Amino acid sequence: MSEVKAVAAGIVNFLKQQLDGDTLSPESRESIEVAAQCIETAYELTPEQLSKGMDLLQLMRQQTSNPVADLAEAEKLKNEGNELMKTENFREAMEKYSKAIEIDPRNSVYFCNRAAAHFKLGEHEGAVADCMAALALQPNYGKAHGRLGLALTALDRHVEARIAFARAVQLEPDNESYKDNLRIAEEKIAQRGGRPSMDLGGLLQNPALLNMATEMLSDPNMQNMLSGLMNANTGAPAAGGMGTNVNALLEAGQALAQQMQAVNPELVEQLRRQIRPPQGTGGGNPPPTSQ
Repeated sequence: MSEVKAVAAGIVNFLKQQLDGDTLSPESRESIEVAAQCIETAYELTPEQLSKGMDLLQLMRQQTSNPVADLAEAEKLKNEGNELMKTENFREAMEKYSKAIEIDPRNSVYFCNRAAAHFKLGEHEGAVADCMAALALQPNYGKAHGRLGLALTALDRHVEARIAFARAVQLEPDNESYKDNLRIAEEKIAQRGGRPSMDLGGLLQNPALLNMATEMLSDPNMQNMLSGLMNANTGAPAAGGMGTNVNALLEAGQALAQQMQAVNPELVEQLRRQIRPPQGTGGGNPPPTSQ
């Protein structure tokens, strides 16, 4: 149904709603009945289309509602959730956080707090999802990185957990809990022996890596390099044949590595450690469940 028909259906529905009341005079009721019938006929509205018409009254209420009062209500729900967490009523706390998110879905704190409730309930995938939502809204949110690390640790995804804890330490270098969790994650990886396999799924979900990729791809120099590389590999073979394309790929890889090092040397070091983790000994204690 087109937008015009949706509006027309909304008007017809509104007029019919007014006829259900007893505040109209007989003359007014007759005029409204004629108006509703004329609009319905003019726009050839079917019963199904009328059922999908816009709710004009609800739309008006949303536009005239007090956003400040709404945000205050969301904050109140968050605080109630925090109190419920203290008394270990985790399910009820999660419901409070969910209601706060419905009111203000742009608040990263609400997602991060709900992640903590998910974690306490053993719903670790839900905790990961909420942490990722919080980081999408606020990439430099240390607590969200820390809680993401805890949830990933509970899922035995220690390589990804180490990246999350390392970022949390970078953002909050005085937080000893993050440092301990990072050390434990590294020990868990070292216990596996040798070089752990690269977890591409974890890398692609790393907000810091995504931010760096976006920044690099917006660089005109990088765009020109990639464009030239694509043209070289899709065109006719040069005199050097396959060797020329291989050399071009090597040069592009070196340029990409240099650009990554310049943009975010800390993240590059994290990636290097993921590929070649430091060797450690001992199993350590399990990471704390809350922060």
